[in-house]
Amino acid sequence: MTFYTFTENKLRQFTERVFLKMGCPLADAQLAADVLLKSDLRGIDSHGVARLSGYVRLWEKQRINANPVIKIVHETATTATVDGDSGLGLVVAPFAMKVAIEKARIYGSGWVAVKNSNHFGIAGYHSLMAAEQEMIGISMTNASPLVAPTYSSERLLGTNPMCYAFPAGKYPPVIVDMATAAAANGKLEIAQRANQPIPEGWVQDSTGNTSTNPHQLKEGGSLLPLGSDKDHGSHKGYGLSATVDIFSAVLSGANYGPWVPPFVAFLEPPTDPVGEGIGHFLGAMRVDGFRPAQDFKDHLDNWIERFKSAKTVDADKKVIIPGEPEFAYEQERRISGIPLIDVVVNDLNELAKKLEIEGL
Repeated sequence: MTFYTFTENKLRQFTERVFLKMGCPLADAQLAADVLLKSDLRGIDSHGVARLSGYVRLWEKQRINANPVIKIVHETATTATVDGDSGLGLVVAPFAMKVAIEKARIYGSGWVAVKNSNHFGIAGYHSLMAAEQEMIGISMTNASPLVAPTYSSERLLGTNPMCYAFPAGKYPPVIVDMATAAAANGKLEIAQRANQPIPEGWVQDSTGNTSTNPHQLKEGGSLLPLGSDKDHGSHKGYGLSATVDIFSAVLSGANYGPWVPPFVAFLEPPTDPVGEGIGHFLGAMRVDGFRPAQDFKDHLDNWIERFKSAKTVDADKKVIIPGEPEFAYEQERRISGIPLIDVVVNDLNELAKKLEIEGL
């Protein structure tokens, strides 16, 4: 396995060219590229430019509308439902979060459910939009059914990530961004490319036995909920995933559970959909709706410092603040560049040939 390093600007320009070739308007291409690059910069390699080919394949199957008319279809003063018109979730979700932020600016909080969308990248991107406005940001999405509920051998839920972002004062925002499965599917894809086994507790085979095979999903297996099994709290991961599914889809009118369309283009969506596309849920709350913003940020700084000073079981390890590793990656990669493994680079260059654009 070989790594190649690219500047942020080079990857950004390449990614924009891909989205423009798909027919995205310039502003949408730039926004979609920004979401993917944010993932790579923050060290979440599974959701960055490595996903580009997947979006293109869905567009080729006419499952992604490159030039959607995104609109609000239901609304109150503090809530809204957005129809994404089958657009890129990378574009639809920021639109919805802007609606939530504007409602919060006027009324204190804003909540937006989304239907008829697609994969929206990292949840952290959308929650950060609110944190940058001195608001608490919340974002979640349902996803392709790859996860078996506790005791089940059927894949009924997605990895269904949820994210909470809290603005701090002198420190970066606290960002709790996590899949509700034991591992995100993207981590399996990384292990597949590296030809490495995965840890026990991430997946089970079709009969419910634990497996370390990163290709297990292709062989009828399933991802496990956060907690892995009942004895280790998988019912809690299952409950969190169910919460995301209900907020994102049952509330918005998107597909839920096993009816969520798959991200991979070689699998067709269910023939009996219960809704429209993939669903998201986004929220923004003004901090000063609860206490003066500076007071909150000062105390969150104090919270961070107390947790960072905690006694640890290993003197060489410190308590990690949620979002801290990703912030460190971003600071470092903006200077030294973004590493991509050879398999991803080859895939992107093949994509460039197919689209007749300049490669990496």
